[in-house]
Amino acid sequence: MPALKTYLVEDSPVIRENLIATLEELGPVRVVGFANSEADALRWLRQPGQPVDLVIIDLFLQGGSGLGVLRGLQPLPGRRPQLVVLSNYATPDMRRKCLELGADRVFDKSNEIDALIAYCGALAAGDTSPMALN
Repeated sequence: MPALKTYLVEDSPVIRENLIATLEELGPVRVVGFANSEADALRWLRQPGQPVDLVIIDLFLQGGSGLGVLRGLQPLPGRRPQLVVLSNYATPDMRRKCLELGADRVFDKSNEIDALIAYCGALAAGDTSPMALN
């Protein structure tokens, strides 16, 4: 199973390092870059030749927000990567807002890491049916 080329938008160095280690050890994931602000994420992701399969986005960033990242990626030309929000603030209203802005899935950092890893496995296996990704 090929590893998903993943870009991480997370401003906490501790959380970012732990998340990278967990995803790369337990899931078919290879983190190819990261940003800690909305502007840095959009600058990198909008560059031609930055093919990624998955973008994992926190909502609260050092500068800007994950909602701004989602908004900024809506007009992304070509093949769009899977957009996943991973946040401690995954309330029903916030989940709905993220999905409206183009997120494919929303996971809660505190209790849905296993679901995120399973989602990554399904994506890497090419299974994008709704049942596999729920």
